[in-house]
Amino acid sequence: METIMKADIFFFISSVTTVLLAVLISIGLFYFIKAGRNLYLISEKLQDNFEESKEFILELKERLEDNIIFRMFFPPARKRKQSEKKNEKKAN
Repeated sequence: METIMKADIFFFISSVTTVLLAVLISIGLFYFIKAGRNLYLISEKLQDNFEESKEFILELKERLEDNIIFRMFFPPARKRKQSEKKNEKKAN
């Protein structure tokens, strides 16, 4: 009779433990999914901001390339490439 009572106590404790673990795992998954959603929303906002900044940078680049002072210090790349090719031909 004593072994049946010990078995009942074991099964009761293991049942309670299983239920508690299931609840804890469910709570953990809930917060994990919530954090994943937040990260997704943050990444979407960052992508939108990167697109806006990309457009701003391209516009700034165009404006700088049209600036006379900027062209004085940094000549257009075409002229540099052509002068490099001429130097290579002279060296050969």
